[in-house]
Amino acid sequence: MGEKSSSKGWCGWLLVLVVLALIVGAIVITIKKKKSDHSDEAAPVPGPPGAIAQNYAQALKIAIQFFDVQKSGQLEGNKISWRGDSGLKDGSDSNVDLSKGMYDAGDHMKFGFPMAFTATVLSWTILEYGDQMDAVNQLEPAQDSLKWITDYLINAHISDNVLIVQVGNPEKDHKCWDRPEDMTEKRPITEVNTSSPGSDVAGETAAAMASASLVFKKSDPTYSSTLLKHAKQLFTFADKHTGSYSESIPDVQMYYNSTGYRDELLWAASWLFHATGDHSYLDYVTGENGQEFANFGSPTWFSWDNKLAGTQVLLSRISFFGAKGISNNDGLLKYRQTAEAVICGLLPRSPTATHSRTENGLIWISQWNSLQHPVASAFLAALYSDYMLTSRTAKISCSGHSFTPADIRKFVRSQADYVLGHNPMKMSFLVGYGDKFPQYVHHRGASIPVDAKTGCTDGFEWLESTDPNPNVAVGALVGGPFLNETFIDSRNNSMQTEPSTYNSAVVVGLLSSLVTTSSAVQSFT
Repeated sequence: MGEKSSSKGWCGWLLVLVVLALIVGAIVITIKKKKSDHSDEAAPVPGPPGAIAQNYAQALKIAIQFFDVQKSGQLEGNKISWRGDSGLKDGSDSNVDLSKGMYDAGDHMKFGFPMAFTATVLSWTILEYGDQMDAVNQLEPAQDSLKWITDYLINAHISDNVLIVQVGNPEKDHKCWDRPEDMTEKRPITEVNTSSPGSDVAGETAAAMASASLVFKKSDPTYSSTLLKHAKQLFTFADKHTGSYSESIPDVQMYYNSTGYRDELLWAASWLFHATGDHSYLDYVTGENGQEFANFGSPTWFSWDNKLAGTQVLLSRISFFGAKGISNNDGLLKYRQTAEAVICGLLPRSPTATHSRTENGLIWISQWNSLQHPVASAFLAALYSDYMLTSRTAKISCSGHSFTPADIRKFVRSQADYVLGHNPMKMSFLVGYGDKFPQYVHHRGASIPVDAKTGCTDGFEWLESTDPNPNVAVGALVGGPFLNETFIDSRNNSMQTEPSTYNSAVVVGLLSSLVTTSSAVQSFT
């Protein structure tokens, strides 16, 4: 009798446990369902610029100063104590004033292709994040730097079908190590024209002019109109007289070799549509040209050479914010789908995530100037996440896996934080930011004392010097780490320690996206 009672007791308790398990399971399923339902809800649309992220704000203030370091010409309100007037006679042999513009990197060359890209990205940043830049007092310095470049580009476009694309002889320039203020070597000009076409460099310059025309449309309508006129002329020249400047001018292949020009034509037409509202430019990118040259469905890396990913993100904003009848255009949807493929490839937990990254998560594509691609990629990702937030788009799908704007933002911050010192080297790659940053930047002006008297060749003693640079190239984004996450801080290691203006453009864009949050501008006009 006692054994039967015991058996009934155990059966009762077993029944209770089964019921409890079923109840707990139901609760878990309900919670998961609620979470799943919640993930389909869009996050609230950000309002005006909110709280300032002081680390990114400080980094942005520093990064923008590198444009001042790189300026050529008669400097106005010079903020860099060790810089002075230089390049004042550039273009004078051809009766054109090319004294302005910016030196490309650590040398004294003015390469039009990457300089125009610098202007386009800087314009894009101002158009998208001008309110955020203004919140930390960096909008005006960015606009001033942009105009310093576009003043040069206007003068470089000497007639409808002629564009000066280079000042200086790179072979001779690289045989000197001197301050730009002390240059004495001849600085010839190189141009593209109807017999030596350069659709890539002309297209990029058209994009720079068109995007900058939007920046100055309200503050200086006359200047804006001038820029737009040049942009239209340059696009027509680039489209009617097709060819790569690398083929027309083989010497440039050693420095800024273009791998094609169709991406620049799509990029320029996209910017001209934004600047003009002229649907012929939209038809250009969504019609036959888009089908043939946009590489729909195939993600690429955004850089001074390849503009496809940038074009895809730029045109996706029309899909997000454009008027009915435009936003659902089949061609635009293909650009947006490819832009999403680009973003999916960047997110580390995406099924399509690229394996091209360091152990600690930095996108890594090239040992030369390795930071260009992760910073440019993070800039595009920031833009796309902000388009999603403002349009109340809850998520994107990457091969069946969903990711929210917050997921994308997490990736964006990871790349920025790595650059600013959250890396195995505990080093900031932005010169002047943090307690530890490169001291031997491959940069002539930074490496030579202001009071040193050097000619073309005797200045090489400063290249070989074992002392840190006497002048800080403030704001320079150096080349960056190797794949194994090491960095050799040596002035002779140009692969890792040389900065460039186009690196500065993308890092200014990235940091501007992070200083605070606000809703995306739905129209540039």
